[in-house]
Amino acid sequence: MTKDLPQTIRLNAADNVIIALKDLAAGTAVPHLDVPLADAVARGHKIATRAIAQGEKIIRYGQNIGLASHAIAAGQHVHVHNLGMGGHAEAQEFSTEVRPLAAPAEKRHFMGYHRTDGSVGTRNYLGILTSVNCSGSVARFIAEAAEKQGWLDQFENVDGIVPIVHGTGCGMSGNDEGYDTLFRTLQGYARNPNFGGILLLGLGCEVMQVPDLVGRGRMRADGNIRYMTIQQSGGTRRTIERGIEQLKEMAETANRITRTPAGLEHLMIGMQCGGSDGYSGITANPALGAASDLLVAHGGTTILSETSEIYGAEHLLTRRAVTPEVGRKIVERIRWWEDYAARNGGEMDNNPSPGNKKGGLTTILEKSLGAVAKGGTAPLTQVYKFAEQVTERGFVFMDSPGYDPCSVTGQIASGANLIAFTTGRGSVSGYKPTPCIKLATNSEMYGRMSEDMDINCGDIITDAVSLEAKGREIFELFLRVASGEETKSEQLGFGGAEFVPWQMGAVM
Repeated sequence: MTKDLPQTIRLNAADNVIIALKDLAAGTAVPHLDVPLADAVARGHKIATRAIAQGEKIIRYGQNIGLASHAIAAGQHVHVHNLGMGGHAEAQEFSTEVRPLAAPAEKRHFMGYHRTDGSVGTRNYLGILTSVNCSGSVARFIAEAAEKQGWLDQFENVDGIVPIVHGTGCGMSGNDEGYDTLFRTLQGYARNPNFGGILLLGLGCEVMQVPDLVGRGRMRADGNIRYMTIQQSGGTRRTIERGIEQLKEMAETANRITRTPAGLEHLMIGMQCGGSDGYSGITANPALGAASDLLVAHGGTTILSETSEIYGAEHLLTRRAVTPEVGRKIVERIRWWEDYAARNGGEMDNNPSPGNKKGGLTTILEKSLGAVAKGGTAPLTQVYKFAEQVTERGFVFMDSPGYDPCSVTGQIASGANLIAFTTGRGSVSGYKPTPCIKLATNSEMYGRMSEDMDINCGDIITDAVSLEAKGREIFELFLRVASGEETKSEQLGFGGAEFVPWQMGAVM
């Protein structure tokens, strides 16, 4: 039975704010506070526990989340009207909190598709990967024609055909950071173990040339790749006909692979948060962190990303870096982002979004402290560039923007065969070829959007479920989904529009 919902929660003895767990009227008497509320406070928002002077640090999670821009009285609502970024430099104590995880009591496995290169897929799709936007429509035409013909039904081990289309590939430099990033992304998708075969499709005259991708990319160890350009094939109709022939050949090969047992060292999970709220750092994110630790203890890999959303909390990660060199890579990425934002007229505190703020988050420092909780407590074994192939097992970091579709695109290119996505405001998206598990931070949103959410983490508050128990629940769902159970986003058909490479540099 659901317990009476507490009114507020205090996360750390050092905090000078508490969090409202329900909408509270002015004048309400609440725990952790000696005076009645001075203001009405919405669920997920902050309340000052004592008088706070102008310029004084606001503390949540035992960490600085910004400075009071005005004097704040005990019982007042703390948000954008009286809290700003201010100074936030934290000492980087490299590798001072590296604590290996305890070995699990039993060995677990999932049922996956074993690939020639030693990786294991959780799905077995055929992909139509485009080198340029100009071949995007034809890629979709090929997939649609194949579906209408119905021949794919005879291949019971093939999950479907996924056209991977995007908005770039030309009108760009051929020798800069933007080109290299797109090259890695396309290369990584072609290699992702959730694809049993790839048809690479270009127009023919683009900057991102198909022969370069095939030659330099060394795209698939199993050889189940075909490639062509629309110009060389003779136009749209002939390309569709030839594309279907190529897909039929690849389907024959992909269908020979069946699900067989695989150790959890073959699971690689990209961790994301989107539409975060004041509950994210209390419920879903630390619960996902507990699940991450369980997977890492079993030899698996989890990827934390969204560099602009660890900003101000990177010191918590550098302390867990296995070596100072790994920790310095995090700092180098942060400095790159500060320069990237400055030269493009942005600010790192442009994040949180309006929806984040409505949900109770005020500064990027506060949002980041909640976001890093997804990474649990495991040592940080390596730091990667966007879409760079992950080769170290354990808990790792991949550089990316905070824009969710773009960040997930990089994680899948890096090798993720599952995605775990926490959300407080609600999110509807999927990321073929990789299944996406949605974790709701609060029970109210879960109730409204249960058809899109896989797990409710709001019961950590409403039913006093422990983070350990919720982490175990998430971990067990990892294994079921990896073995073929469909996520809500898969059931709804998401995943065809969320391939978003990180576009850098001038568009010419």
